[in-house]
Amino acid sequence: MTEDLPGAGELILLAGLGNPGPQYAGNRHNVGFMVLDELAARIGGKFKSHKSGGEVLEGRLAGRRVVLVKPRTYMNLSGGPVVGAARFYKVPPAGVVVVHDELDVDFGALKLKFGGGDNGHNGLRSITKSLGTRDYYRVRFGIGRPPGRQDPADFVLKDFSTVERKELPFEVDRCADATEALVGTGLAAAQNAFHAG
Repeated sequence: MTEDLPGAGELILLAGLGNPGPQYAGNRHNVGFMVLDELAARIGGKFKSHKSGGEVLEGRLAGRRVVLVKPRTYMNLSGGPVVGAARFYKVPPAGVVVVHDELDVDFGALKLKFGGGDNGHNGLRSITKSLGTRDYYRVRFGIGRPPGRQDPADFVLKDFSTVERKELPFEVDRCADATEALVGTGLAAAQNAFHAG
């Protein structure tokens, strides 16, 4: 198992997870899409439909060639479009970076890692199954645990709270910075810069 991204000339695939459609746009589960939209704005391009079943955008980020992918399927079927795009662009699993919401990380905190389980996240479970390996990068955007006895499945499909929404643009921007740092400087340096205490 290697924790190194592919070499300098190789393409890196950045996948943001979410559910398609305006009714889901502000949900906690859709923060991966929000971060990819910020990265697309930095690249200066627009997503286009792709035969893999996702929206894609090719460009350069942190001096590297990247392709951004947003699946057009529901979260629990994310693997098909992500792996379809990875095969089309000939990106190995170790060149795949998935940006997703994470219940076990507090709101406003970020965690970057390579490999590991899916922690009950249906999007990650689908990608791991489709890729046939857990060995890909994850940028985990903390959304915190639901209050009281609220079902986590309901919690992730609700919009961010009023207080969180005030902070959200800043946190999405910071997550985009962390993703860019991962692409540009590698995992250890990005972890050092963006992991809180």
